[in-house]
Amino acid sequence: MIAPVIDEIADECKETLKVVKINTDQNPSTATEYGIRSIPTIMIFIEGKKVDTVIGAVPKSTLASALQKHLQKK
Repeated sequence: MIAPVIDEIADECKETLKVVKINTDQNPSTATEYGIRSIPTIMIFIEGKKVDTVIGAVPKSTLASALQKHLQKK
């Protein structure tokens, strides 16, 4: 459900950020490592450190807002 929104953001911001999708069914150890209990879970990392998490099928504006908050800090 949220995949098209993620793809849009990835395309719009391809010069600024890298988007990676992980299937938690195929990567259960990664889900455990990051405490993922709900799908979808969107995590924002800066220089390898998790700085934010958005859980649930949220509108594009919510995701864009979360990203913008962290992109402005760089």
